Amino acid sequence: MRRTLYAVVALCVLLTGCKAKELAEKASIARDLNKRGSTIDLMKQTAEDKYTPPADGKLTDSQIKMYLKVREHEKAIAQVAKEQLQQHAEAAKKAGDKSIGGMMEGFKGLGSLADFATADIRAAKDLGFNTQEYLWVKGKVLEASSVAMADKMTEAINAQMEASYQQMKKAHDEAKDEATKKMYADSLAGFEKSRQEAQAQKQQADPAVVYNRELISHYENALNALANEMAKYSDKPVDTNKAVQDLEKKLDEAKQQTGKQ
Repeated sequence: MRRTLYAVVALCVLLTGCKAKELAEKASIARDLNKRGSTIDLMKQTAEDKYTPPADGKLTDSQIKMYLKVREHEKAIAQVAKEQLQQHAEAAKKAGDKSIGGMMEGFKGLGSLADFATADIRAAKDLGFNTQEYLWVKGKVLEASSVAMADKMTEAINAQMEASYQQMKKAHDEAKDEATKKMYADSLAGFEKSRQEAQAQKQQADPAVVYNRELISHYENALNALANEMAKYSDKPVDTNKAVQDLEKKLDEAKQQTGKQ
């Protein structure tokens, strides 16, 4: 009983410590947002950074690590900016939208919205990274993540098309009259053309995107970048990430079930 009590007390201390650390981090971010200056100043600083992307468009391990570090810090900044935006909105409503106080809170709210929109650049600055390099890297990561999502959906669709093709071919082979055979033959020709076009698109895939996608997969699921970008705009980011994971699972299940038909 005593050991259980000690364990509960230790857990409470640990959770309290984590909460205090989180609150301290938020307070530090809020102070930094208030003193750093306008978004215009931030963009001017960003413009001063120079970076020449590699001609082959391929990412490196260090760049993936940079992106992941910035993304983690960005979440904290974006959360604080969203909370400040909500506070300004509530204060404006309380003061009256047409009052001077309400208008001032509205302007502050616009500032918080700008802070939210530039949370990733602010995070890169905080961590001492070249913002121009970071923006290029982020673009490449999101490109690879978007292609990964598109490929997942295409695979599921192609599996359904293949199942339909096989069913139609069976119906064609079993047809008794020429008119019915011709109808199925025309449909099969359309399916075959779609299959060839899909294969051609797959072969024409950008080598850099293929490389970057494979590199990202060494660190996390390639779909995560897209999920996290979507999650920023949600009041329940965990649910957004879970929704993307559930979608991936359903697409995989659809592909597998279709293949069994």
